[in-house]
Amino acid sequence: MPSASEHRHDRHPIHAIHLTVNGIDYPVAVAQGRNLLSVIRTEIGLTGTKEGCDDCECGACMVLLDGQPVNSCSYLAVQAQGRAITTVEGLADGDALSLLQRNLLDEGGVQCGFCTPGMLLSATALLQRNDSPSEEEVRIGLSGNLCRCTGYTKIVAAVQRTAVEIRAAARQA
Repeated sequence: MPSASEHRHDRHPIHAIHLTVNGIDYPVAVAQGRNLLSVIRTEIGLTGTKEGCDDCECGACMVLLDGQPVNSCSYLAVQAQGRAITTVEGLADGDALSLLQRNLLDEGGVQCGFCTPGMLLSATALLQRNDSPSEEEVRIGLSGNLCRCTGYTKIVAAVQRTAVEIRAAARQA
């Protein structure tokens, strides 16, 4: 017999879980095999995270899980309970874009925009662990994200510009 937090639906157990996305707790009921991407988009209503390949190849579905980049298309929602999830919507402070988001726009690193959320999250994780990445380190940090429009040059420049500005702000503090 299913527990109080579990119901039967189409032979797949439904779990009542809580996901913490961008600092907000969301109670959701999800099938055990449902991926985090679909729950973020449909149950929570945050559509910045994109579905591209559905096979961990493109990075459009990238989120940060406890600060680490994860392809949400292949990560089960039930596994994310109790972990801090950050989506692209969580990078801005209200209507104010983050420094990285502003620099990506200023450098012209956004064209169609489909890869942008994943790029931003991978770059955020990189800058949190390395405040002075070389061009090669930025390219490696973004290697799980495919962009068909920009050629990466402007994206890499935006990440490096952000690193310089983060270091300058830290020296002034």
